[in-house]
Amino acid sequence: MLIAISNPKTLSPSQILYTPKLKTLIPASNQSKFKPPINKIIRCKFNRVIEIERGLHFDTGETFFRHESATGRDLGVLAASLYKQVKGNLRLLDAMCGCGIRSLRYLVEADADFVLANDANDSHRRVVLQNLSQVERGSGDKKRWAVTHFDANRILTHCYLQRDFFDFIDIDSFGSDSSYFFRSAFTSLKLDGLIYVTSTDGYSSGGHRPYHSLAAYGAYVRPMPYANEIGLRVLIGGAVREASVLGFHVTPLFSYYSYHGPVFRVLLRLNRGKLTENRNYGFICYCTQCGNSQAISWDKLGQIICPCTEDTDAASLVVSGPLWTGPLHSPTYIMEMLNLAQQWGWVGNGAGTDLEQLLKLMVDESDPRLPFGYIKLDEVASRAKVNSPPLRTIMSAIRKEGYVASRSHIASNAIKTNCPMAKCIQIARELDCC
Repeated sequence: MLIAISNPKTLSPSQILYTPKLKTLIPASNQSKFKPPINKIIRCKFNRVIEIERGLHFDTGETFFRHESATGRDLGVLAASLYKQVKGNLRLLDAMCGCGIRSLRYLVEADADFVLANDANDSHRRVVLQNLSQVERGSGDKKRWAVTHFDANRILTHCYLQRDFFDFIDIDSFGSDSSYFFRSAFTSLKLDGLIYVTSTDGYSSGGHRPYHSLAAYGAYVRPMPYANEIGLRVLIGGAVREASVLGFHVTPLFSYYSYHGPVFRVLLRLNRGKLTENRNYGFICYCTQCGNSQAISWDKLGQIICPCTEDTDAASLVVSGPLWTGPLHSPTYIMEMLNLAQQWGWVGNGAGTDLEQLLKLMVDESDPRLPFGYIKLDEVASRAKVNSPPLRTIMSAIRKEGYVASRSHIASNAIKTNCPMAKCIQIARELDCC
């Protein structure tokens, strides 16, 4: 039997635990006046470690925590704050809260009206309560936060059965587990709400476990040179499929890859309406012979031909899918996030260089003329049998030829371009002769 969320089990923080002096932290509206380092560690007595992220103090205890995931948390906070500004209300469920730093940041920086911080491991309870107690809890209709300890699917299903819907759901899961929570998350999310999902399954995105990706996301993935982008597309594709079963469709607002883990994070907006005509949900084909890629619709399966060969059964053709073949980001939405980050002082004037560069790269790679995937300069150099050209130099040369080119936030030594591989090889050879 489930315990009602309206009256969750609670424990009072022990008096011997570290208690912050400030009960109310700096509100989001004043972030521009306060620009502390994004991460810092303070060692307290008893050799306990108190972390600092964006000026917020917290204890990680024995929970799993990565400093490198701060950027992903930044993106989530920006998105949640934008939702609050537009809708005027923000009820948020952090389904796998860990130590509670995400929940704390959503409360303080995104000014969430209510956050339900859930973690299946009840041994984390004292740490989570301690961290969230920096924000006045409130009571009744004005309660700001609550802590529960259930399996994520169980808490999501309970919220659905109680008709307790959320505006924003954050599922920071491990491996490919996020696919297991899609349906219960979609049913407990408000229409036009946001869901922030995660995968850390780099083996499947690299095509090394095709039957695992088939079981988790319904996509058979084979090795391709832009494997990390495939990881994002498989994650979105799995969400598209599960949403369609329930009569919904999801739209990616941004897709973020980080090499540590690796971590694939995608923010999706949920709306009513099934997937129609397999739009942006199909297959990707890569030709190992010529190096070009193409999107394949369902009705063209069995008729795949690469321009470099007339053989439909060519051994050089590698096909993965079904997965998401559409845009990874909404450039308009990314610009709103960037503007908000500037207002808060997170970027600009030497602050938040990495975050600023990331958001600007996301805007650049959102050009509708750019196809999926990216081209590694090492592959171009290998095919051209020359030294790898400087990234900026080859991008400039490609643009002079009338093509579109952008850097990729996923791979530092790669470009996204609509320039065919053969033309890239020709340009690389010309640059090598200069």
